[in-house]
Amino acid sequence: MRIFDPHIHMTSRTTDDYERMAGAGVQALVEPAFWLGQPRTNPGSFVDYFDGLVGWEPFRAAQFGIRHHCAIALNPKEANDPRCREVLDVLPRYLAKDGVVAVGEIGYDSMTPDEDAVFATQLGLAIEHELPALVHTPHRDKAKGTERSLAVVAEAGIDPGRVVLDHLNEITVPMVVESGCWMGFSIYPDTKMSPPRMVAILQEYGLDRMVVNSAADWGRSDPLLTAHTGQAMLAAGFGEDDVDRVLWRNPIEFYGQSMRLDLDPRAGTEATFAGNSILRGGS
Repeated sequence: MRIFDPHIHMTSRTTDDYERMAGAGVQALVEPAFWLGQPRTNPGSFVDYFDGLVGWEPFRAAQFGIRHHCAIALNPKEANDPRCREVLDVLPRYLAKDGVVAVGEIGYDSMTPDEDAVFATQLGLAIEHELPALVHTPHRDKAKGTERSLAVVAEAGIDPGRVVLDHLNEITVPMVVESGCWMGFSIYPDTKMSPPRMVAILQEYGLDRMVVNSAADWGRSDPLLTAHTGQAMLAAGFGEDDVDRVLWRNPIEFYGQSMRLDLDPRAGTEATFAGNSILRGGS
């Protein structure tokens, strides 16, 4: 089983997690920018964080043979903080970098007017930089938030095939199926989705435009739940090709629209050399 985890926050995880993921078949991933759990108080803290996503994390991942890519954005939760809005002016220089394969996470947390404005602005950046967009649907009032997210996507004029709405569930997936957007599902120990529920959705709606992620972060989460979902698919009668499509080919098809995916194992070696240069104090 080969796995591309399309949404995982490795900044919050340990090298033990990288080792376990590699052993379970994870060969590539995308790490979207997100809220670290502690409010950031100035744009400079975002710059340091973004630098880690494009530099340090690819080096860490490469040590275990995993290709690391990232998505860059001002996340919905901090879109409400005026101290953070200047980050929007910083984003273009990161969206031009190799290894940045999407604008994300963007979308809604509390569905405020500030979130509306920042969401629309960042969809505009995705269009300008010809990147896909990763949209975070809110954890509260999810149906309304998903409906509102789809409306903003339509108003922005971005091709729906270049947008994935994440953290979907049984209530929200029907409206996204009809939109033409991609559908993302986070498999979590206690919340969001479980492997059996994910299998049921795949049985009902099929495999088109479906991506499955662990969204593992600083909370109680498990970076191996993508692999567990693949095992659950096999147990339910799906074939190995079906599992490969959902866990590998689908996320590659979506993020491949950025033209920046690099799955060549030799690129991992190059990342290691770059990382060693950093450790030695090189530029």
